[in-house]
Amino acid sequence: MSFKAFLKDKIVYIISIILVVISYEILFIPFEFPTYIKIYAGLIPLIAFSICFFIEYFIKKSYYNNIKDKLEELEEAYLLTEVINTPDFLEGKLLKEILEETSKSMYENVAKFRYLQNDYKEYIELWIHEIKLPIATRKNDC
Repeated sequence: MSFKAFLKDKIVYIISIILVVISYEILFIPFEFPTYIKIYAGLIPLIAFSICFFIEYFIKKSYYNNIKDKLEELEEAYLLTEVINTPDFLEGKLLKEILEETSKSMYENVAKFRYLQNDYKEYIELWIHEIKLPIATRKNDC
């Protein structure tokens, strides 16, 4: 996950916080507050938002990079859900649930085809056994 992509995804939040700070500053114009209070009132929301923003970025970046690394290490990519941890954030939890459901569906599909393959194998073996008897008796008649 690149920081640029993360910024692009969060552009609505960034614009919102900037509008809030501008609104604070506009509301303070008619009042005679000291300049440091005006600056403080504008900076606190920006600093708090920035800290939360960067924490969220690094948590998600770490998680998604971990998934990519484990996917590259695995020979069977369908086992990914078995080796990743459940994250602490909602998007990651939803992603893991979706991957688990997809994996479960794939396992059920493979099991179905194995059953059909075994059924076909048993049919062929039974057919071979059934055809051997007439051939063997015909051979003895000659």
